[in-house]
Amino acid sequence: MLKITIDATPVQPNASGVGLYVTNLIRSLHPLQVKENFQLSIAYQPGLKNWLGRNICPPKSLNIDSQLRIVPIPVRISDILLSIPSNWIVSKYFEKYLDEPDILQGTNYCVYPCRNTLKIMNIYDLTFIKFPDYTNSVVKKYNKRVKKCLEWTDLVLTISESSKKDIVEYLGVDPQRIYVTPLASRYYCGYLSEELGHQMEASSEYDFSKPYLLFVSTLEPRKNISSLIRAFNLLKQKYKIEHHLVLVGQKGWHYEPIFAEIEISAFRSEIHHLDYLSDEMVALFYSRADAFVYPSHYEGFGLPVLEAMTLGAPVITSNTSSLPEVAGDAALLIDPNDPTSLADAILKVIGDSQFRSELIQKGKERAKLFSWERTAQETLKAYKSLLT
Repeated sequence: MLKITIDATPVQPNASGVGLYVTNLIRSLHPLQVKENFQLSIAYQPGLKNWLGRNICPPKSLNIDSQLRIVPIPVRISDILLSIPSNWIVSKYFEKYLDEPDILQGTNYCVYPCRNTLKIMNIYDLTFIKFPDYTNSVVKKYNKRVKKCLEWTDLVLTISESSKKDIVEYLGVDPQRIYVTPLASRYYCGYLSEELGHQMEASSEYDFSKPYLLFVSTLEPRKNISSLIRAFNLLKQKYKIEHHLVLVGQKGWHYEPIFAEIEISAFRSEIHHLDYLSDEMVALFYSRADAFVYPSHYEGFGLPVLEAMTLGAPVITSNTSSLPEVAGDAALLIDPNDPTSLADAILKVIGDSQFRSELIQKGKERAKLFSWERTAQETLKAYKSLLT
């Protein structure tokens, strides 16, 4: 039986981004083990804080009936070990705890150098190479780590054809060694019943009686939120729209200029930042939005676009990177560097009810093309390609 181990280290209690992908991939692969004749194990490394506190167990969200392999050193130390020119001793260390699986998938821009194992590395996007100004000091170090791990990586997994193209161009990886396994939404059509939605709306501190434009993601420079705020200001000044602007997401790297932009807005009382919310509450905001606006400069996939389409929000997003690939013809695409164009697109969506309804319907149909079951099946195809 084929032994497969997936590195679940990126999974956090409040899963987002890579952690969300890893959690759903493991959950979707788990029921396929008997039919596809493989055994799934989970590797986990504690962060430095957890390691110092002797809390080396993974989050409860990974409570799946699979063998757990704990690598008992903090991630920061393993990053240093991976950079050592001669990796024989390092390889022996990781092999000891991982029990030499047939296939090992490193899920966060690195993979352990186990010698008798086929190794797969996830590379989601190349922000750290293409747009280093959009990354923090941790992500900037990915460049060196990724290039080192590529020396022993047998296959690369990525999440869009756009990212695959970047990996070929900037890292020189043979396209035959790259598999695209698209992501999926954490939601499904009908995720919130009307009754539950009304109950949540009534109990929420936010006033849903006012129409609003919605943005959902981490607040950081790459997401281009300042342009969204400027477009919102323009619409309020010129067209007197009654809408508010709601920004849902945790503060990321270099978020301060975004809040400075809000502070100087004449309409700052109608701009709302809501930090981390439950999945159900985020779903409520998606389903009640007059438009979901995502003018990001660069995305490996752009999962919030898919989530919005799944839950019936008409989508306006950028015409760059992977976003047209995910949205297809189910969104209004704009130049993220042009706030006026963005404002015009928002006005079209909120001002033309028929066009808005068409976008919503197209979005729901488009979202059906993506599922975690499909992601798991495509990942299995990638595994099997290494065995032929």
